[in-house]
Amino acid sequence: MSTSLQFDRVTIAPLVLLSILDHYQRIDVPEGKRCVGVILGDAPSRPDINGEQVIRVQNSFALPFEENDSNDNVWFLDQNYIENMTEMCKKINAKERVIGWYHSGPKLKASDLQINDLFKKYAVGNNPLLLIVDVKQQGVGLPTDAYMSIEQVKDDGTSTEKTFLHLPCSIEAEEAEEIGVEHLLRDVRDQAAGNLSVRLTNQLKSLKGLQSKLNDIVSYLNKVIKKELPVNHTILGKLQDVFNLLPNLGDSNELVGFGTENSDARKDNIPNIATNNNHNNLQKALTMKTNDELMIIYISNLVRAIIAFDNLIENKIQNKKLQEEKLESEKNEEKKENESLDGETDTNSTGNNNGTDNLNHSSNEDHNKDKEGDTNKK
Repeated sequence: MSTSLQFDRVTIAPLVLLSILDHYQRIDVPEGKRCVGVILGDAPSRPDINGEQVIRVQNSFALPFEENDSNDNVWFLDQNYIENMTEMCKKINAKERVIGWYHSGPKLKASDLQINDLFKKYAVGNNPLLLIVDVKQQGVGLPTDAYMSIEQVKDDGTSTEKTFLHLPCSIEAEEAEEIGVEHLLRDVRDQAAGNLSVRLTNQLKSLKGLQSKLNDIVSYLNKVIKKELPVNHTILGKLQDVFNLLPNLGDSNELVGFGTENSDARKDNIPNIATNNNHNNLQKALTMKTNDELMIIYISNLVRAIIAFDNLIENKIQNKKLQEEKLESEKNEEKKENESLDGETDTNSTGNNNGTDNLNHSSNEDHNKDKEGDTNKK
């Protein structure tokens, strides 16, 4: 027999699984190796409203880890790194405490009990939780297994020994977290795959999801009709809102006139005629919707072309104005240069004329003085 545990089950947040998967892919774990990390969360001392003791795994971080393949007792785990990361996590969210550790399994190993004993001094209640995540799971079901160590008491009276006891686990998330995980999963894809294959894969998954939802709706409505389930007006109101968004593909006047002559023959042909009419109406509705969408695209292209032409004409007008202003400025500069050259020429000619007049006047004075001197001598 074994001692009983104080916890009934384990809930895991989806972000924890994504973090563990990212850790495994980031360090590129060789075949046969595993990655190890610490899980954070809440381990309440009181039961919830359902009377269950539930451990909630909300966060995790990776650890440097090495082990020897030939000897299970030889392994390395950085305890200083655990202490530093724990203190940093407390500063971010004091409610998240160390509740155990994880590894990528996929199964328990002989050294897990020794590693689990090491985590006792860090975990809440000195009873760490071991979470095994199968990162390469191919089958159905959850890829997680949760264990806690217990002291197994033997019936023959011999000494007790430690062993792991399995705990049921589930993946639970709030609505906001589900939306965030959905966006994160869109980025988790095979790097070798092209964009086209990724888009087709996403569309196929969306169509399968839509088909599954429609099947659930049909199953629910059939059970309500058969009175296997009570009528829920809230659900019916939501379904009516969905149906109101669908296009009106039927015509109330399709079966008008079937009550006249040859009514029996027409009644026999009602299913075929109704099917053909529905097909024609569906084709007509899809064509009208396509035409409406193409009309919007056509008008958008026309508006875009008109705006482009207007910008082109405006650019040409501005370029023409700039060229005219440039030519006018060049003409003004040439005119100013010509006027300055003409002014310098007039100044030089005036100076030369004045110099000639002065020379003539001085020569006349010298000639008159010579005549006066000759007269005096006589």
